[in-house]
Amino acid sequence: MDETATVPVLLASLFDQPFTYALPEGAAPQPGALVAAPLGSRLLAGAVWPGECDSVDPAKLKSIAEILPLPPLDEKLVSFVNWVADYTLVPRGQVLRMVLRGIDSFEPEAPVMAYRETGALPERMTPAREKVLAAAQGGLAWPKSALAKEAQVTASVIDGLVAAGALEAIEVPPPPALTRPHPDHEPPTLSSEQQTVAEKLRALPGAGFSVCLLDGVTGSGKTEVYFEAVAEAVAQGRSVLILLPEIALTGQFLDRFEARFGERPGEWHSQVSPKKRARIWRALMEGKGGVIVGARSALFLPFRDLGLIVVDEEHDAAYKQEEQAIYHARDMAVVRARIEGVPVILSSATPSVESRANCELGRYTRLELPERFGEARRPDIRAVDLRVDPPEPGRFLSQPAVEALAAAVQRGEQGLLFLNRRGYAPLTLCRRCGFRFDCPNCTAWLVEHRFRGELVCHHCGHRHRVPKHCPSCDAEDSLVACGPGVERIAEEVAERFPGLRYTILSSDMAPGIRFLREKLAAIERGEVDLSSSARRSSPRATIFPA
Repeated sequence: MDETATVPVLLASLFDQPFTYALPEGAAPQPGALVAAPLGSRLLAGAVWPGECDSVDPAKLKSIAEILPLPPLDEKLVSFVNWVADYTLVPRGQVLRMVLRGIDSFEPEAPVMAYRETGALPERMTPAREKVLAAAQGGLAWPKSALAKEAQVTASVIDGLVAAGALEAIEVPPPPALTRPHPDHEPPTLSSEQQTVAEKLRALPGAGFSVCLLDGVTGSGKTEVYFEAVAEAVAQGRSVLILLPEIALTGQFLDRFEARFGERPGEWHSQVSPKKRARIWRALMEGKGGVIVGARSALFLPFRDLGLIVVDEEHDAAYKQEEQAIYHARDMAVVRARIEGVPVILSSATPSVESRANCELGRYTRLELPERFGEARRPDIRAVDLRVDPPEPGRFLSQPAVEALAAAVQRGEQGLLFLNRRGYAPLTLCRRCGFRFDCPNCTAWLVEHRFRGELVCHHCGHRHRVPKHCPSCDAEDSLVACGPGVERIAEEVAERFPGLRYTILSSDMAPGIRFLREKLAAIERGEVDLSSSARRSSPRATIFPA
C-alpha cells in the first residue's frame, strides 16, 4: 500500500510552525501554494511551507480541502515572512496573515455584464428608449449602470430593450486593477542640484540592493527627484512600492503622481474597500504589477517583480506598528529590499537618528538637497515665551499669535493652529470638592469631548456621558473643564474672529478618508480661512494634519 503523500502547511493564524496535512489524490502543490485546510471545524487559509513534515500517524491526518486557484507565494516573500517572524518574535502564521490581509475570497473575479446594441429596433419606441439606443451607438459595450446614467434613464428601460432584442448582454473582462504609469509622460524641470541627485537615483533600479537616504529641506523637491527613480524602475518593467506614513497624505500625493506619470497608482490602506484591495492583491499575485502607494501594511503585498521601494517621511512614528505584530515598517522595508535584491530610498527633511547613524557608518548612502526649489523661502519662525506674553485670563492663544493670525486674515491668507490634544479639555474637575474624573480601568484623566457630550479615556477607550452633578459631592453645575483641546481652541477662534470660516481636523471628527480629503481640498481652494488641527505624536492614533 502506498504511503500517504503529506506536506507542511502554515496556517494564517497564531501558529509559529506548519502542520502536516495529507494531499488530495493526484495533487502536487509547490512550496508557497495557497491552500484551504481544516483546523477543527473551521477551514483556514494557509500556504504550503518549505521544510520537512512531522511524523504523524496516517490515521490522524487531515487532508487539504482545496488548493486555491492562485500562483504560489514567491520564494522571496516566504523568506521575508520567516525573517520578520524570527526578528519580531511573532508567530509565522500571524505574519502570513498580514500577507493575506483583507482578502475575503480567493475566487477569480467574475466578468462584468455589459450591454450593446444589436441593430434591431423594438416594436414600441419611447423617448427613454431612444436616449438609450442613441447612447449605445457605435457598438461599444456599456455596463448597465453607466449606460443608464449616460442616457439619464432607469435600469428598467435597459432591461426592457434587452427583452425586446434591441440590446444584448455580453460578458467582458473586468477593468485592470493596476495600470502601468508612463515614465516619460510629464518630466519635471529640475534645478542643477536636483538633476545631480536625480541622476544618482536613476542609476539605482536594476543595480541590486542598496539603501539611499534622501535628505532634503522642506520644499527642496524630494518627491520630484525620487520620482525619477520610480520612472526608471517602471521603464524597466518593474513594480514599485511607495510607503507613506498617513493615509491622509495619499490624496494630494496621488494627484502629484498622476500629473507626473499620467496614471494613478494603486492605493493600499485601511480605507480602501475590501473589493478593491482584493483586486489589487490578486493582480500582484498574478504578476500584473505597477506602482503601489500605501500605508505600512502594503509592505506585505505579494509583489512578483519588485524593482524599488520608497519610504517617504522615513522618520515618522506612524511607521511603527504597535498592535499584534510589532514592527517598524521603515526597517522592514530595508529588510524586504535586501531579500528582493532591490534598492530602497528613505526620504525625509528630518531624518531619523537611526538613518543618520547608518549613513555615518557607511551602510547607507546620503544624498542631500539643502536648498528650496526656485524662489521659495523658508518661513520666519518665532518662539513665543508665554511667561512674557501670557494669554488673557480665560484664553489660551497668546497675544502675538492672535495678532499674527489677524494680520494673515487681513491679507486674505489662511492660518493653521496645531495642538497635540484632542477633544475640548484634558481634565474635568468639580470646583466645589476638587473631584477629578479619571478612568476606572487605567486611572488616566478623562478627556472631555464637548461636541458629543462625553468623557473619554484616550488610553483604553472607556467613555461615558458628561454628568450634570458631581459624582462625589452631588453639586450641580460645579464641573469645570481645565486646559485646552482643539475644540476649545476652535471655540476661542470663533469668539475672536466672528464670521470667519474655520474647520477642525482631528481623528474624532473625520468619519472617513473621503470626508478628510474633501476638507483638505476645501482648504486648498481657500474655502476655509482658519484651520485648527490636532496632531499627536503617538502612533496609536491616526491624526490628520491640515
